[in-house]
Amino acid sequence: MHWLGAEIDGPLVGIRAIHFAATAMTTGILIFRALVADAAFGPSTPGASIVRATTLRLAWTSLVISAATGMIWFLLEAASMSGLSFAEAMTSDVFLTVVNETQFGRVLETRLVLAVILAGCLGYDRFPLMRGFALAISIGLIAAIAWTGHAGSTTGEMGILHLAADTLHLLAAAIWIGGLVSLALLLSVAGPDRTSAGLSFAREATERFSTMGIAVVAVVLATGIINTWILVGSLHALLVTGYGQLVLLKIALFAIMLLFAAANRFWWTPRLALPGSMPPREALGRIARNSMIEIALALMIFAIVGALGTLHPAIHAVVSDAPMQQPSR
Repeated sequence: MHWLGAEIDGPLVGIRAIHFAATAMTTGILIFRALVADAAFGPSTPGASIVRATTLRLAWTSLVISAATGMIWFLLEAASMSGLSFAEAMTSDVFLTVVNETQFGRVLETRLVLAVILAGCLGYDRFPLMRGFALAISIGLIAAIAWTGHAGSTTGEMGILHLAADTLHLLAAAIWIGGLVSLALLLSVAGPDRTSAGLSFAREATERFSTMGIAVVAVVLATGIINTWILVGSLHALLVTGYGQLVLLKIALFAIMLLFAAANRFWWTPRLALPGSMPPREALGRIARNSMIEIALALMIFAIVGALGTLHPAIHAVVSDAPMQQPSR
């Protein structure tokens, strides 16, 4: 299918988007639990055990979706790389060739091993050491995606910069989307808890995530600028190519997300600690609503990221379309 002047492989784009979102949520949920929820939990908080159990189930669900879509992604890429139809490409020879002779196959194999280890860690989540291992493995799982895209094929010193920026970009995005999903879950649990302890927990967790979100947004912006500079190269390419226009759409959606995040951080969160300004439950409701909107926008961004990874970067398209210069006489 064609969109914005670019050829889009619908099934591949869709499965990549779901895979990226599920993997990011797996990592982000575990980071949120370690840095926000566990720090905000108090022994007297009635919803503490519920949030812990629900967060773990959510991490499991995200990991299962990530593993399943990762396998489908592999099958679609195997068909694409072999040049055969999907049915014809479903052979052991094609699979072994992709796994052993392509960077994509080797990285996906490594990530599959990480996913299995992560599943084992989640199975023994009651042990603090296993929770620490799970967090570390989940970071590796999301970071390795950088080697499956354009950053993994960039060579030289520019390639090192590109991989570093893309890895940090993925990690920051994971913290944001996983944190938003976890926060929305937390607020849904805190809603029925009308005790002062429940409200205190919700307020502290929201404040912690909002503070962490400032650093996350800074990393997303900085690494996004680097990636755009490497892959697009010029304002002209950003405006005239399908790849560049998708990047512009991604930037626009991100800007809208920032507006809702800023409203939560600078308007609604402070009202949780200001008695008499408005009922705390109303402020929590507004934060939860804005968080859900941010999640929806983030999923749209993941869909765009899924498409961008299947297209040639704009900088290559502009260079290939440029007229050949005649030698001076």
